Amino acid sequence: MKKVIKTIILGDAMIPGKRFAEAWPEYLKEYGDEVLVDDWETDWDRLQYRRLEVEKHGPEIETVPDLIRKSGADAEMLLGLFVPVSSKLLAAMPKLKIIGVCRAGVENVNVDEATKREVLVFNVQGRNAHAVSDFTVGAMLAECRNIARAHYAIKNGTWRKTFINTDTIPELTGRTVGIIGFGYIGRLVAQKLSGFNMNRLVYDPYVDEEIVKEAGCTKVELDDLLRNSDFVTIHARLTEANRNMIGPRELSLMKPTAYLINTGRAGFVDQEALLAALREKRIMGAALDVFTTEPLPPDSEFLQLDNVTLTSHIAGTTADALNNSPKLLMEDIARLLQNKNPRFLVNPEVLKTDSFQVWLGRFI
Repeated sequence: MKKVIKTIILGDAMIPGKRFAEAWPEYLKEYGDEVLVDDWETDWDRLQYRRLEVEKHGPEIETVPDLIRKSGADAEMLLGLFVPVSSKLLAAMPKLKIIGVCRAGVENVNVDEATKREVLVFNVQGRNAHAVSDFTVGAMLAECRNIARAHYAIKNGTWRKTFINTDTIPELTGRTVGIIGFGYIGRLVAQKLSGFNMNRLVYDPYVDEEIVKEAGCTKVELDDLLRNSDFVTIHARLTEANRNMIGPRELSLMKPTAYLINTGRAGFVDQEALLAALREKRIMGAALDVFTTEPLPPDSEFLQLDNVTLTSHIAGTTADALNNSPKLLMEDIARLLQNKNPRFLVNPEVLKTDSFQVWLGRFI
């Protein structure tokens, strides 16, 4: 048996620790069974609130979990989903060498501090890409075809036939969709919408034009995308540079018959500007799965509008996506330990440090 890796697993209400523990024997069994398993937050509603606060303000707002305070001093690997990895947590785990989170975003990890301490960070890219892209297409249809509104009306005793967009209800065929962000999710959205014979515009300054062309799409600047799209859907990675990238000016460029779809991050869109555009019917509608405050407060104006479809941050939540995530993470960590090229490294520069190479040499 190769040398044991002392590991702490902290799951949560979305992916419990036991799911990680079930994946361990399949991919990392040869590295021993010194694995402590617990959950960071077991209440579903509380988890949604805490993880959103961490995404907005960073992991430093959270305290060090009890299991890490008690048993983290000797652990070399930490695995989880939304567990906040702050500088305080890193200080409590001086032997830590690997952090793995089962998500594409790493807002819950202080990556700069981890890198400074020569700790390698793994994420899982694309784990819910099919889930989110499926949901995006569904959200487009639900909003422009009034599916949710008609359902709500029937449930409340009304056979509703007229809506805000009654005179302009579109078919998708021949319409233009603007895709902001052309990573894995954006490309899947483009692929799935090709079945509707939609024209597909792409804005992504980090993706080569040839890649966009190969997908049958057209690369354009953001303003051109907004002016020409019947649907605008957001699939970029949120950074401080693109926060509120869709503000009053950008919304004013959109067609009055256009729809905005956001299944990514609320921070891409100036919420007050969007509310004003919907209230004043300067765009036709929106479908939103993400909000700056979750759950939506009872006094949110979004709840009063008749031209928005609201869902409860569920775009990426399918049984397939959640159950496969720990397996994808551990498989990639195993690739590193077997001297193969891992796919999901957040800070690969750590691999070049002497201390990490010495540690890795125990296994390869």
